[in-house]
Amino acid sequence: MKTDIILAGVGGQGILSIAAVIGEAALEAGLFMKQSEVHGMSQRGGDVQSNLRISDKPVASDLIPLGSADIIISLEPMEALRYLQYLKKDGWVVTNSTPFENIPNYPATEKIMAEYDSLPNKVILNVEQIAKELGAPRSGNVVLLGAASPYLGIGFSELENGLRQIFGRKGEEVVEMNLKALRAGKEVAEK
Repeated sequence: MKTDIILAGVGGQGILSIAAVIGEAALEAGLFMKQSEVHGMSQRGGDVQSNLRISDKPVASDLIPLGSADIIISLEPMEALRYLQYLKKDGWVVTNSTPFENIPNYPATEKIMAEYDSLPNKVILNVEQIAKELGAPRSGNVVLLGAASPYLGIGFSELENGLRQIFGRKGEEVVEMNLKALRAGKEVAEK
């Protein structure tokens, strides 16, 4: 078993929280993991990207070679497009549909979505809307993680436990709210 994951977004969206939950879940499942992170800016709006390599055998490098990623998980639709050259031909892209327009010449949403039309394996969802409907407006990143969960090669119960580990210090109410968000995202992917 081996899963190479690219996480992409902009600062403040919760990409590194997703990486932490997946990492905890992988360790709980007894898997090996390597991770690297790129922070474009330490403030909200800068590029944030993480490589996660998970395997049942030791992992030598934390960087994913071109054409090798099994999945790209992105909280920002244009950011996912930056990393398509890393995706396997049969890989999956799971992305938020709502742009974070942080540059003056941000492309039209229709143009971005046209790029997704050519991809065979994708899940595109409005994570902010789903999170708001759940009463958990700050849990869009966890909704996205739930939508990616069927493609990670990690059991859903391990993801739930990873989430409990990462968010546990924030209290039971926050944990339960995020578990609801995780399950809601999974439901979207399964449809």
